[in-house]
Amino acid sequence: MQRRLRLIAVFIVVIIFIACSKQPSGDTATISIALPTAKTSFANVDVAIAQEMGFFKQQGLNVSIKNLDSAVKVVQAVVANDAAIGGSSFEPVINAASAGGNLAIIGTYANRLTVSMVTPKTIKSVGDLRGRNVGVQDIGAFREIMTRMVLQTAQLTPQDVKYIPISPPSYIQALKSGQIESAILQTEQVAEILKRDPRFHVLVDLHKVEPDYYYGSYIVRKDWLTKNSDIAVRYLTALIQAHRFMYDNKAETIKIAAKTTGFDPGVITHTYDVLLGKHKVFPTGDGIEEKRLAYTLSRMKSLGLLKGKEPDLTQLVDRKPITLALNKLGK
Repeated sequence: MQRRLRLIAVFIVVIIFIACSKQPSGDTATISIALPTAKTSFANVDVAIAQEMGFFKQQGLNVSIKNLDSAVKVVQAVVANDAAIGGSSFEPVINAASAGGNLAIIGTYANRLTVSMVTPKTIKSVGDLRGRNVGVQDIGAFREIMTRMVLQTAQLTPQDVKYIPISPPSYIQALKSGQIESAILQTEQVAEILKRDPRFHVLVDLHKVEPDYYYGSYIVRKDWLTKNSDIAVRYLTALIQAHRFMYDNKAETIKIAAKTTGFDPGVITHTYDVLLGKHKVFPTGDGIEEKRLAYTLSRMKSLGLLKGKEPDLTQLVDRKPITLALNKLGK
């Protein structure tokens, strides 16, 4: 009898072990994130910080990053369910929403402009760009729109210049080779080219001329959010942790950002001082500011960029996930 009981007990233990071995360990969720440049820029380095410092892991997330050529392609990837969450400038999101793209803005990375137009010093004013070769991404993508904004200040249009399609990581080389004579560069790209080549200068600092313009959003499909609201909260929790870490840990942030962007630490130190020290572009709270959203939408209309019916911003922005994330973290 005792032998039989022992065999039964062993049998039960084996069954429990097999059953447990078939269950997933923990509640880790795997999600893909699409970013708007072929190589991650400093403006999107919060994702790399969250990855490197283990904030995603703390939230039970396994995050894979897809680097695409532009925000237009990011929005397309999210709409097509090729990425769960996308990092995009505001403009392609608005046009996708007006076309029935079923998207929601749930958070932000750098919510203020981080770019400048760089040209040879021989170009002394925006008016001098008439007839010149101008580097852009996709039509309707962020850097092309920034170019339009600059041209507008001299009453120029895209028809007054020659658009040359260039991938953003290649802008500096294209400028130096003379292939293009103007490009919208991220802060680290500006620091790099000015450090290496005295022929160039900043023609227009977009942050100075458009301080109220809203820049980057994290977007999802609304139907994805309905099914995965907890994942969205966990993702935003990790991102806010990353933003707060960046302000409190300059040296470690520079180290991770240099590795992620490929720029040397001196360039990244300058970039950090401008974007975090001076402009504080990474929000440590909500960051989705209604007045700045409305202003940016009005600028889109003034540039003739709104392709369809104006979307209702109160319906486009879903603050529930970021609110829950902030409740978890505290102010």
